[in-house]
Amino acid sequence: MSLSASFDAALGRSAKGGRAEAPTRFRIVPARHPLRAVGTLAALLLVAAVLQSTLTNPRWGWDVFAQWFFAEPVLVGLGRTFLLTLIGTLLGFGLGTLLALARVSGSPAISAVSFAYVWVFRSIPLIVLLLLLNNLGYLYETLRLGVPYTDITFASWSTTQLITPFAAAVIGLTLNQGAYSAEVIRGGILSVDQGQTEAAAALGLPRGHQARRIVLPQAMRSILPGAFNQIIGLAKGTSQVYIIALPELFYTVQVIYRRNLEVIPLLMVATVWYFIILTALSLIQRVVERHYAKGALRNPPPSILSRLWPTRAGTPASAESGAVPARWTSRSDVGGEIEIRHARKSFGEVAVLKDVSLRMEPGSVTVILGQSGSGKSTLLRTINHLERLDDGIVTLDGSLIGYRRDGDTLYELPEKEVLKRRVDVGMVFQGFNLFPHLTALENVIEAPMAAQGLPRAEAEALGRELLARVGLGAKADAYPRQLSGGQQQRVAIARALALRPKVLLFDEPTSALDPELVGEVLAVIRELARSGTTLVIVTHEIGFAREVADRVVFMDGGEVLEVGPPAQVLGAPQHPRTRDFLAKVL
Repeated sequence: MSLSASFDAALGRSAKGGRAEAPTRFRIVPARHPLRAVGTLAALLLVAAVLQSTLTNPRWGWDVFAQWFFAEPVLVGLGRTFLLTLIGTLLGFGLGTLLALARVSGSPAISAVSFAYVWVFRSIPLIVLLLLLNNLGYLYETLRLGVPYTDITFASWSTTQLITPFAAAVIGLTLNQGAYSAEVIRGGILSVDQGQTEAAAALGLPRGHQARRIVLPQAMRSILPGAFNQIIGLAKGTSQVYIIALPELFYTVQVIYRRNLEVIPLLMVATVWYFIILTALSLIQRVVERHYAKGALRNPPPSILSRLWPTRAGTPASAESGAVPARWTSRSDVGGEIEIRHARKSFGEVAVLKDVSLRMEPGSVTVILGQSGSGKSTLLRTINHLERLDDGIVTLDGSLIGYRRDGDTLYELPEKEVLKRRVDVGMVFQGFNLFPHLTALENVIEAPMAAQGLPRAEAEALGRELLARVGLGAKADAYPRQLSGGQQQRVAIARALALRPKVLLFDEPTSALDPELVGEVLAVIRELARSGTTLVIVTHEIGFAREVADRVVFMDGGEVLEVGPPAQVLGAPQHPRTRDFLAKVL
């Protein structure tokens, strides 16, 4: 057979140059992994050998094990172990959360105190700490509640009566657990992208709400493995309270085997109970991790419960359901007026904004152009006070967002007041900054409920209406990771619109998208441009700027070099730098 005939046969062609009839079905044979089979068999043989040796060796004393496994003293000690683990976990992680938040706070003094606490209590061995607390009465005979450095006393207690062995164990385990859990929690907080907190701040969400609903749920994915590792360590660490003669599980077993000299069977009683405790904790860890993994995977595997009791998925709201307003609306008939006067901003020695002054008319569409590093995004972020100016002011309808003015002096407002004023300025970020653990609908309704107190039913109606308006009514229950880039950006636009702002800021809304997805986002912005809301758009889309902008601003090196209608700035630029920039991008 010739070489070409061999190829024809391999490709299913007939010898006469035609094609053989293609099979309608194929049998797929998975790749075989013989080493995996050998490893699995070896592991099973090893487990079987260990079990056979353990269960058939009479010296393990399984009859004694069975006698004491459910004995009342053992169960009482087991209950005390459970109680110490539960209290130590709740108090330790509560303390650890406060320490972690203090460590990442903006106050150097509070952060230093938190660091010192963690350093001290991670340095002291738990047994030493328990002994110190149990003998605290030797150092301080009484504990007083009163005014420091005076003789004024409201109440006093005998230390030895107040600090019982159980109290010493609880305090010691809490102090020790708090130090270690603080670092676990701090690591989780640091793992959350800064864009998430910026998006939450731009939506006017209160600081406590940001931590509770945005930062901590995302941080939990990083916190949980280390946290449960600490809890499991705590459950076993309760055995160290034997040093202060507290009869938990291990101390109880010690007392029994010192009487009957059956050391191995009694140690196995404690070991098996610890296995049971830690197995239960591992199962709880799996359930909790799955709960906080919402939105982390495009297609999450079904849980065990959902496999046993399958439920029908809810019918998604269609894009056409419900009445849709004819146009976008803000809380006023027209958008807000923005005025920027002598704005200056530096990062270290680098001057990013150099005496920038601009005025944006109510309901206008302003497009800011310029090369990367020209100060466009920084200028945009100063409008809603995400960036603080070094000098100059920015006003919305004549009012400052981040300051209170008294003559020539500006007093920065408390963050709570800044957040209230910031809801008038919606922002759509370059990287979307959607909250990945919330669905599209939850992303949209979070700010109206938290920042404006809108009832959930009204917020959901508004959210579905906005998602339908951007063509995503059927995606209300999808998580961001299950959406394309263009869909995520449209959800971000709907989220910003949910607060009905007077001004919408767009920071390069299409730069993170594939060319095919740019059009669907620009179509939404075109409709917004006809709504009367004031739009400020940083973009590199020259054709789009020519189509929708009322004014084009060209920036370079932190300065505004040219301002005017698109026909002038894009068609007949006056400044040489503008002409050079357009020559490269057009």
